[in-house]
Amino acid sequence: QVRLVESGGGLVQAGGSLRLSCLASDPTLSTYAMAWFRQAPGKEREFVAAHSWSSGSAYYADFVKGRFTISRDSAKNTVFLQMKSLKPEDTAVYYCTAGDVSVPSWLRDPRYLEAWGQGTLVTVSS
Repeated sequence: QVRLVESGGGLVQAGGSLRLSCLASDPTLSTYAMAWFRQAPGKEREFVAAHSWSSGSAYYADFVKGRFTISRDSAKNTVFLQMKSLKPEDTAVYYCTAGDVSVPSWLRDPRYLEAWGQGTLVTVSS
């Protein structure tokens, strides 16, 4: 059962922007925290940003602060990741994930996130 579906990836030049979307098809995820992780070739999956449903707060990895914005449309069960000022090092497969998590530090740990999308590729050319 596919519970999360990402879209919006693609090829963009350095300095450009992209907006990723993640649709949660499973209504049980509507009250879950949602997050974005990414995995570059040859590297481990890393936390990018998260949105807490319980507090409405957003959390970011240091390397995307000021460039990426996570937002959520609860009515549409969709979370977005607006990315600007993209750099070649942002090239990765971006994964949407969700979990029944409220502790901010747990939002950054994939072990606490139970649902994962299949990923969408973002390629930033120099």
